[in-house]
Amino acid sequence: MYVTRLQRERFTNDSDFLKIKSGYNVCKDTLKSAKEKMIVMHPLPRVDELNKDLDSDPRAAWFRQVEYGVFLKAALIESVLA
Repeated sequence: MYVTRLQRERFTNDSDFLKIKSGYNVCKDTLKSAKEKMIVMHPLPRVDELNKDLDSDPRAAWFRQVEYGVFLKAALIESVLA
């Protein structure tokens, strides 16, 4: 599952954003019926769409995702400059 934040800046009416923002949230209940081998990714930073209680869930991949991104960017920069 790839989760991104609901982008307030894309709404022309703030009240529309406020109406639906609370329904756009991933929590432990959301993942209750998810497969054990599924992973949840998020580009970070998170706002309200991803509960912090999921940080310890083994399916949470966002911190690994950020860590791997650092190595990938370093490799790309090295390859461009070499």
